[in-house]
Parts: sequence; C-alpha cells; structure tokens
Amino acid sequence: MKRTTKLYNVIFPIWFLLFFPPVILITLVGNYIIDSLVIIACFFVYKLADLEFDLKTLYKKSILKVWLYGFLADIIGGAILFLLGICGDNFGLSYELTSAICYDPFSHPLAVAIIIGAILVSAVFIFLFNYKFVFKNQIQEKMLRYKIALTLAIVTAPWTFLLPTKWLY
Repeated sequence: MKRTTKLYNVIFPIWFLLFFPPVILITLVGNYIIDSLVIIACFFVYKLADLEFDLKTLYKKSILKVWLYGFLADIIGGAILFLLGICGDNFGLSYELTSAICYDPFSHPLAVAIIIGAILVSAVFIFLFNYKFVFKNQIQEKMLRYKIALTLAIVTAPWTFLLPTKWLY
C-alpha cells in the first residue's frame, strides 16, 4: 500500500516564534512601504528631476539598501531597549522604570526619555547608513545627499517604540 500523506515540519520548535514573531512580517512590509513613500517624496520635494535624476533608477538602486539599513538601525535601537528591559537592574534601574520601558513608556517620565534616546540612536544610524553608503555613489552633491538622508532619518525613525506594548496584551 502506497502512502500519499506527507508530514512536513512535524517537530517545528514553537519557541522559534519568540525570536521570529509573526508581527515581524507586518513590520517588514510596513517599513518597505514607508521607505518607498519617503524616497518618492524626496525625489519630488528636492526636485531631483531638475538635476537629471530618474525616479525609477533612483528608486531601484536605493530602496533595498534603504530598507535593510533602516531595519538594521531599528534593531540597534531596539537592542538598547531590550538590554535595558532585561538587564536594567544591573544598571541600577528600578523595576518600575524597566517595566515602563517594556510595557508602558508613558507611565514613567524617564522611560519616555530613554525610549526617545533609543529612537534618536536609530535615527542617527539611519542617517549615517543612507548618507555614507546608500546614496554616496548616486548623489554626489553632499548637501542634497545630507537633506535626503536627514529626511529619511526623521520620517522613518522607529517612532513606534513609543507605543505601549501593554496594548497588545
């Protein structure tokens, strides 16, 4: 008798979801859309067409790098918050503060300041990655490259860090 039923990944480790939550897919798609919109907006706001730039070429050469570097910058900022949330007592942070960082930043004023600090760290990395790597060969004019990298850093910074995660529980 021939078996027709195949079982794939029967022993999928459920703990893997702790490191790769399903929400990550939504975040990746959302970041890609926002990065795309900001690149397109920068093209028109900074009148790159007048400087002989082509939107399609600029977009195709930059979107993947902007997206990946942006996600890396978000991970750096998130890692700061993660370490403070997990190891906060080692740094002398109170339980109330670490709890506020992890679940409800607006319940403690210092938690808001720390989270804004992490957002700023991410924004600085977004700026540096875009200025020094993504647009370095595409946009030779430094001031224009500076404006585009700064716009991307401000608009695409991980502002969602400020959202209370207690809303999700």
